[in-house]
Amino acid sequence: MVISMSIMEKLNESTAAIRVKIGSFEPEALLILGSGLGYLGDECADAVEVEYADIPYFRRSTAPGHEGKLIFGMLAGRRVCVMQGRFHCYEGYSLQDVAYPVRTARMLGAKTLLVTNAAGGVNTGFKAGDMMLITDHIKMFAGSPLEGANEIELGPRFPDMTAYTASLQEKARAAASELRLPIREGVYMYFPGPQYETPAEIRAARAFGADAVGMSTVPEVIAARHCGMDVVGFSLITNMAAGILNQPLSESEVLFAANAARPQFSALALATLQKL
Repeated sequence: MVISMSIMEKLNESTAAIRVKIGSFEPEALLILGSGLGYLGDECADAVEVEYADIPYFRRSTAPGHEGKLIFGMLAGRRVCVMQGRFHCYEGYSLQDVAYPVRTARMLGAKTLLVTNAAGGVNTGFKAGDMMLITDHIKMFAGSPLEGANEIELGPRFPDMTAYTASLQEKARAAASELRLPIREGVYMYFPGPQYETPAEIRAARAFGADAVGMSTVPEVIAARHCGMDVVGFSLITNMAAGILNQPLSESEVLFAANAARPQFSALALATLQKL
């Protein structure tokens, strides 16, 4: 007879394996970094690396630009857990799989999620290289990382989804102002991928009120809010979405733009983290 484990039993096993590596270290914040943006983990002081392969129930990150390890250490004066490489549903994983590292970090003590992604610009006033503070998101597709039996230890059955913490948005705006970095603000719309969106889908996204689109972030944010974490998020607009410019979309374009924006995006993320 096969006896299935509860999510709490799995999380306890995962956190125990991580504790072997990090001891009593308790992260204040979890950083989930998007395509080509994982370099912030390399800037942690007193870093301890934990490979996903060494953590029970963690999946493998297969997307380009995603390394596949957790880094624990000090960054901008804060104790952090940096996720170098996130999971996506298009890799064949469930929404619960994608959200699992967020719940693990919460079990380890993290109270804040700082999330970044590479996104396509839907707002025609945007351009490649812009940084966008995420003020809200749209998820039109079926499914939720909260499906199944609810574990009350993690959060309520029906959590509020005013997902992006207003006070942290103010800190992000202040950080951008102090750095004299221009920052856009807008709504991020989630598409499951892995194909890029069609021009018609982008027109629909714009009609719904989206300013940027991407294939990540929203499952993690839902899980973070469910377990009581504060959330602040940024999109790096690496390209204009399908149909806006007369050119095809490509992975290389995304990674090139992420690398080009590295100094500014890194400075903004670090300055915001310092203010948390």
